[in-house]
Amino acid sequence: MALDMGSDQSLSRRAMKAELLDAETELRLAYAWRDDRCEESLHRLITAYMRLAISMAAKFKRYGAPMNDLIQEAGLGLMKAADKFDPDRGVRFSTYAVWWIKASIQDHVMRNWSMVRTGSTSSQKSLFFNMRRVQARLEREAMKAGETLDKHQLRQMIATEVGVPLHDVEMMEGRLAGSDYSLNATQSVEDEGREWIDTLEDDSDQAAELVEHSHDTAQLREWLITSMNALNDRERFIVRERKLREDPRTLESLGDELGLSKERVRQLEAAAFGKMRKTLEAQSKEVRSFLAV
Repeated sequence: MALDMGSDQSLSRRAMKAELLDAETELRLAYAWRDDRCEESLHRLITAYMRLAISMAAKFKRYGAPMNDLIQEAGLGLMKAADKFDPDRGVRFSTYAVWWIKASIQDHVMRNWSMVRTGSTSSQKSLFFNMRRVQARLEREAMKAGETLDKHQLRQMIATEVGVPLHDVEMMEGRLAGSDYSLNATQSVEDEGREWIDTLEDDSDQAAELVEHSHDTAQLREWLITSMNALNDRERFIVRERKLREDPRTLESLGDELGLSKERVRQLEAAAFGKMRKTLEAQSKEVRSFLAV
């Protein structure tokens, strides 16, 4: 069911004119939606409590999100509540819906507050929405007591009050202190239009490094093929199964397949590696110096 939002003013007017449900009607509509998926019952339930959703959305206007977006999120939270509501539990739908509406609005605010993820855990969310209120109260109480709190003391008291680590408070303080800036913004007039992004170091692989890596990979592959060709079929099989698979096999499983003891497979593996090393060392001084490292 999609919400026909329109403007927040028109939606608010419609919500204020919606019917008020008594407990018996609310219960009947909830059962009809849960048991029979009656969309008409769902629509009445959602419409009746849209005023609650709008009222809760208005409390989050100070976070800078457009009111229409907040109402949209509140409506989505209300619909989630209706979909998950169990009328057999004996609680009013409005009491249950408050949690879902609030959670939906808070998630939207935090997703859009900054391009940098502001918080994901429940404690960080609590800090985001309560830090300024708690800070103001602590400062008022300190002022009444004639005390002066430095920044560290205040942060520590906030951390204790909200129940989060001190570093979370320090991180959130930084996120709430300023907004995001575009990397394409110019640094200053004197810099002749130089953008902040020009000051970032390019940490991607450069062309020379890519060519060098490709050459080294090809050389190592050639050495491996040459050394493997020096082995017999059984030795080659053991090396491949033990070292060249994403999920290497155990000595025991190879022994069972080859009809050998675990110790014998280990000896054959060690002998194969010895052959491979000897073959590689005979290739060139470059290989010998590489193996000697």
